[in-house]
Amino acid sequence: MYNFTQEELIKFHNKISDNVKKVRKEKGYTQLDLSLELGMKNSSFISHAENHKIETHHYSIEHLYKMSVIFKVELSAFY
Repeated sequence: MYNFTQEELIKFHNKISDNVKKVRKEKGYTQLDLSLELGMKNSSFISHAENHKIETHHYSIEHLYKMSVIFKVELSAFY
């Protein structure tokens, strides 16, 4: 069985967050714009997910799928 380290998982989540942020900005979306498109009431989740210091907020596979549709990119763009 593979032993995933906390450091490895943090690096993975940070990479995803960085790539979502990069695509979001390239597509001209603010954190609030994206939040509203995802059906959220404010931008706090997106803000927390993009902040590497907050390790408790991560995008789910559903979030990533929806963002790939919204941004018209392949899901792999976030990895």
